Amino acid sequence: MNLEGKTAVVTGGSTGYGKGIAETLKENGCRVWIVSRNADDLSRAAGAIGVDCIAADISIPEDWDRIVNEVMKQEDKIDILVNNAGGGIAIKPLVEQTDNEIEESIKVNLTGHIFGIRRISKLMIEQKSGIIINISSVCAMHAWPAWSVYSAAKSGIEQLAKSLHNELREHNVHITTVTPSWGATNFAASADLPESSKDLEKKVMQPKEMGDVIVNICTLPDHLVIPNLRVQPMVQEINPM
Repeated sequence: MNLEGKTAVVTGGSTGYGKGIAETLKENGCRVWIVSRNADDLSRAAGAIGVDCIAADISIPEDWDRIVNEVMKQEDKIDILVNNAGGGIAIKPLVEQTDNEIEESIKVNLTGHIFGIRRISKLMIEQKSGIIINISSVCAMHAWPAWSVYSAAKSGIEQLAKSLHNELREHNVHITTVTPSWGATNFAASADLPESSKDLEKKVMQPKEMGDVIVNICTLPDHLVIPNLRVQPMVQEINPM
């Protein structure tokens, strides 16, 4: 795909990977819309990188209806959907989590993405083209204490994409799961986890580097697809359960 003039929607686009993805897509010629429920951060990010924005909560179906309607009022199609929004919510043992925390984690990290894919893949099927990229986590592949609910949601994203590949490929709609590990995002702070040193933060995946990964996926020859791509920094060992 030549990205010049293509329309991209990036969720969780106000900070971290989402902002880096949006910025890199724009630099490569895309018309970019970023989505976040934090309206202040969203507005600042959109102004800084020169993209459009919609304040919305991806875990609410009606908000997805509004996202699609607002984008389609100004664009003739949606070519790329990057489901990047997510959050740790409650990284602690299951017995210490509340029912509300469990429900929120599943909604933000899994159900909200499904709501968006259901709506936008329908448009892509009609236009006979499109790329859907889901940002997962290495937690979907390994197991650590306190990460059970978050990991379950991310595992759901991985399996969702496998199944959807077989539903969508005959319509020329590509779907890829990107599985990053350690990155220079605000995940640790938002999940109330210890933060890394500044020197170490420079050696892990940067938001613009994630943007480069997304652009590379989007510019593959049209007859090819990467079902799953795992990326992790050299400073991190691979030590699975």
